Amino acid sequence: MDIPLDELDRRILNALQENADITNAELAQLVHVSAPTCLRRVKALREAGIIERQVAIVAPDKVGSRLTAIAEITLDVQAADRMAEFEALVARESAVLQCYRVSPGPDFVLVVQVEDMPAYHALAHRLFTSHANVRNVKAYFSTFRSKFETRIAI
Repeated sequence: MDIPLDELDRRILNALQENADITNAELAQLVHVSAPTCLRRVKALREAGIIERQVAIVAPDKVGSRLTAIAEITLDVQAADRMAEFEALVARESAVLQCYRVSPGPDFVLVVQVEDMPAYHALAHRLFTSHANVRNVKAYFSTFRSKFETRIAI
């Protein structure tokens, strides 16, 4: 269920997208409301599912995860249960950061972050080659990340 966002909600969301590590008092001051009002609004945004979670964004290359792959996956059978089965398979794989059902073209696009090419090959074997319903895989490997943003324009 979508809830209407007013200007205060938008200011709160924009501030939290910039830095979710600030205190409620700092956030309240930044968006020009009292701390209790700010706390109630943030709680309501969480309960509505607008704020899904707050996380730390880690630099992949600083933790040994140097290879980003974008993989297009086409399944042999696109029945709803087979699509859900594939989604469940990739959901269990920590190297898969994002999974999208797409149309037209392939059935899925995955964003994968791994240590190196041997790690990608191992993942590809686990998810694609040994999975009977995967018909085609087309992978692209990032050579340079020129932009990475988590912020949604509100």
